[in-house]
Amino acid sequence: MGLIQAAVGAIGGTLADQWKDFYTVPAGLPATAALFAAVPQGTNAGRGSNTKGSSNIITNGSKIVVPEGYGLLLMQDGALTGFVAEPGGYEWRSDDINSKSIFAGDGIVSPLIWQSWERFKFGGQPGSQQAAFFVSLKELPDNRFGTQSEIYWDDGFLNTQVGAVTRGSYTLKIVDPILFVKNYVPAAYLQTGQVFDFTDLDNAAASQLFNEVVSSLAPAFSLYSNDPGKGNRITKLQQDSLGFARSLSDAVEQAYQWKSDRGLAIVKTAIVSIEYDANTRELLKTVQRADALSGSRGNSNLQASVAQGIQSAGENGGAAGLVGVGMASGMLGGIGNLQQPAAPAADDPVGRLKKAKEMLDLGLITQADYDALKAKALGL
Repeated sequence: MGLIQAAVGAIGGTLADQWKDFYTVPAGLPATAALFAAVPQGTNAGRGSNTKGSSNIITNGSKIVVPEGYGLLLMQDGALTGFVAEPGGYEWRSDDINSKSIFAGDGIVSPLIWQSWERFKFGGQPGSQQAAFFVSLKELPDNRFGTQSEIYWDDGFLNTQVGAVTRGSYTLKIVDPILFVKNYVPAAYLQTGQVFDFTDLDNAAASQLFNEVVSSLAPAFSLYSNDPGKGNRITKLQQDSLGFARSLSDAVEQAYQWKSDRGLAIVKTAIVSIEYDANTRELLKTVQRADALSGSRGNSNLQASVAQGIQSAGENGGAAGLVGVGMASGMLGGIGNLQQPAAPAADDPVGRLKKAKEMLDLGLITQADYDALKAKALGL
């Protein structure tokens, strides 16, 4: 009885698999899908009639349409046999007996007899496995990373170790589909109906990538902040998605060989937040103050401070107070590249007038201020 059933199944399957199929992308795929099997379009608005074909056999003459942004991987009995990277329509051709079809010019009697005999030996099932898989060549979004506690790295600008809690996301790209499938995709995803998705929490291979990215964050921050081309500024990181992506990709490659062993690369990053620890926040405040007081801005702040001091001294201590301010200006003159002579005695009217004239020339006081000081020094 089993032999009769096998024979009936072999003949029925052979006849069904003579039909050509039209393979395309399955419906309802998420935008983050990386690898999935091409599926036959079994019906065409209810008019299709080939509903009993084998799921693991592609008939000669069947057409496979490759959309923009995807590549096509062909497999025969578990081995990769071809790859197509250009979009368009392609026709399946194979020398395997199970793919031969009377509709594809492979003869009328021969394909039926040989396929039936081969399948009879396997209990009515095809003795081969053929599959076509689409692999995304686009940037795959929404790959997230984050740290539960502070990570620490040596910062080139602050010249010390800094720490922060951070989170964000990155886009991932499959740059070598052959390496990706051969070296990384688990066999469970090389089946019809399965979708390899990097954002799938149940995908152990994707979870491994997440862990590797998190462990590479500290080296990535160090690479970025110690790069002279970035100005050694970690504060630029959130505005430089491509720059930090290169640092993160380099750190991942150095530690885990994503590109060379798995055919994967990080393309862009988006840093959602960086929460520095208390010591780092204090260091950044100090750096900000130093930046604010550097260069021409620092000279302007100094002049404004001295002018304010002159005004206060004039209000409270008269000309003697102004002489004190002049002495302070002389001591700080090195900041503005000013060479000040030693301050004259407080009771020397000539010295006071000389100092007032120097301040007038530097723009620290107005002409009216100078005239008032002159009159007071001369007792007018």
